[in-house]
Amino acid sequence: MTEELAINGGPRAKTTPNYPMYPGGLEIGEEEKKQVLEVLDRKYLFRYYGPEEHPSKVAEFEQRFAEIIGAKYTVAMNACTSALISALAAVEVGPGDEVIVPAYTFFASCAAVVTARAIPRICDIDDSLTMDPDHLESLINEHTKAVICVHMRGVPCDMDRITAICRQHDLRLIEDTAQACGGTYKGRMLGTFGDVGCFSFQYHKIITAGEGGLAATDDDRLYNRLMGYHDTAACWRPDRFAPERYEGELFCGQNYRMSEVTGAIMLAQLAKLEGLLARMRRNKKRIKNQIKDLKGITLRRLNDEEGDTAVSLVFMLEDKDRVPYFIEALRAEGVDAVGMFNQGIPDWHIYHHWKHIMDKGTVTSEGCPYTCPYYKGEIEYSPNDCPNTPEHLSRAVHIDVPPQMSEEDCDMIARAICKVTEALL
Repeated sequence: MTEELAINGGPRAKTTPNYPMYPGGLEIGEEEKKQVLEVLDRKYLFRYYGPEEHPSKVAEFEQRFAEIIGAKYTVAMNACTSALISALAAVEVGPGDEVIVPAYTFFASCAAVVTARAIPRICDIDDSLTMDPDHLESLINEHTKAVICVHMRGVPCDMDRITAICRQHDLRLIEDTAQACGGTYKGRMLGTFGDVGCFSFQYHKIITAGEGGLAATDDDRLYNRLMGYHDTAACWRPDRFAPERYEGELFCGQNYRMSEVTGAIMLAQLAKLEGLLARMRRNKKRIKNQIKDLKGITLRRLNDEEGDTAVSLVFMLEDKDRVPYFIEALRAEGVDAVGMFNQGIPDWHIYHHWKHIMDKGTVTSEGCPYTCPYYKGEIEYSPNDCPNTPEHLSRAVHIDVPPQMSEEDCDMIARAICKVTEALL
């Protein structure tokens, strides 16, 4: 006999509170305090100098992060958007170029391209909810300079296909790993497949300092360009006032440097990354094992299940019209479930709602980069450009998987999903 749904007056399946999805943020404690107080006690707030000489927390964080992901170089910055813009500058994307970005990503991935004075071209997603390699290949033309792939909701893209396509067409590849720090693809750390990998330490991310970002590369010249662009004062050079060591070394950049306080917090957070990932993966596996055979739902396809950071559980219903009531029923059971697409609700993670891009909005009235004389292509944007994106997302049910959850929490979530599925599907 089917159990009465809570939405119809039955007992709730989940009776414990839901944790907010701030994996590292909820773990901030004595380790972070110790690191920050060290910076304050030393009065060494800027990575290059202070009243007395001390080792830089930012430099130490860069070194440790590089060791963990297996990159030759890392450059810590004030935000992931800064890392993306710097990465585009490093690979020499600029006026006249097109950069392909996925239709499902936070708007910053696309905004960075316009900030770099290039043209974004939007690529559909497949049922992994990451960039569709087939559509990617169809979008490439003589103006295409680079691709930004995004490991959305903690899941790796199909890096075999994407890297092969970029090699075949001689395109630069930038990985937006903002939501998948610590994830892997076939045993290799995400953020190390492309020319540059970009990471975020904003408060919603796995490890956090509230804000922060980082770019990683194995290329000596790209490292120099990343350092130069993110630090326009060129403090990092062995002799900051020396002539160019090679043609194109010196150029005007931005100030995207990370502060020592942020670096201190990130040192403590980085030490917690492995544990956070292990707990989220344990929790997700426990829930999935209890719902994997349910009829009526399909778990999100993963390009590499072992590499999933497990920040979220996503499954699809066959009929998108059933999703709103299904979610309402889950929430009545005590599960903090949400839908992933609603045409009428703005969401900066979905290209439909990128009004700045759809309308070709620019910072000045001249309309650059769209009107730039260097750009010889044509670009128009329409909500119909990527039909698979709303189709996949409108059928999706999303549940966060905080590391703070107990086994009892996981079992209650699984029970709620089973209960609602059996009653409604």
